[in-house]
Amino acid sequence: MPIQVEHLTHTYMPGSPFSSVALNDVSLRIEDGELIGLLGHTGSGKTTLVQHFNGLIKPTEGRIIVDGLDITQKGVSLLEVRKKVGLVFQYPEYQLFEETVAKDVAFGPRNMGLSDEEIDERVRRAIARVGLDYDAVAERSPFELSGGQMRRVAIAGVLAMQPSVLVLDEPTAGLDPAGRRSILSMIRDLHAQGSLTVVMVSHSMDDISTLATRLLVMSKGRLVLSGTPREVFMQEDLLRSIGLGIPQAAQLAHALIAEGFDLPGDLFTIDEVCQAILRLAGKGDAAC
Repeated sequence: MPIQVEHLTHTYMPGSPFSSVALNDVSLRIEDGELIGLLGHTGSGKTTLVQHFNGLIKPTEGRIIVDGLDITQKGVSLLEVRKKVGLVFQYPEYQLFEETVAKDVAFGPRNMGLSDEEIDERVRRAIARVGLDYDAVAERSPFELSGGQMRRVAIAGVLAMQPSVLVLDEPTAGLDPAGRRSILSMIRDLHAQGSLTVVMVSHSMDDISTLATRLLVMSKGRLVLSGTPREVFMQEDLLRSIGLGIPQAAQLAHALIAEGFDLPGDLFTIDEVCQAILRLAGKGDAAC
């Protein structure tokens, strides 16, 4: 289910002394099955952009087309759009409110008017998809869980709506290193199942470098760069000019090259750097 954004501009409080242009003539397309990394410094327009994908906010100018439907037109059922495009806000665990995990995950499907049997099936499947044991957590209060588990429950609540597109706004924000790795692994697994397009908003190059199939880079409300991770991370000067930088593995590779090591200039994951060093040392068959 593709998403097409055409010449999108969004101005907060237009016509007032506090008017602020958050998005300026942004055009892009997201294809079925992609895992998009949407990158940018704080205030670059990332969150404003993704909130347009399911009609949560409306553009000042431009169009958003979801699965062939222009959702900016009058009369469009945004409820139906939001079933297709699920948005998980930053710190989604703050939105948990039910007595039990199962009830919280069931909230969206129940509001869709589904049967009890269908709701139960969706809840069980969604909880399993985020890597939690239904029998272990279903009847527990979500507030008894760890921070990472609470975040998984919140994501399960969106997955229970069975969207075609899952948008995650800074999904690792505030988590410790173990929690970050766990959530990133979950996102990788969700996408690997093959039925979900994922858009992940982040300002962390290291989080996104090994996940995304394509990167979109925002700065000051504009889309300034689009390409594969390798293509984008080759633009180090541009990325640094907008306050982003490159993954730590790429920084290491560039530092070694500067010291005279004959390494490729487009390495950006730690495995790539390790393998390149081993080949240089004549130990190409060794494991990293």
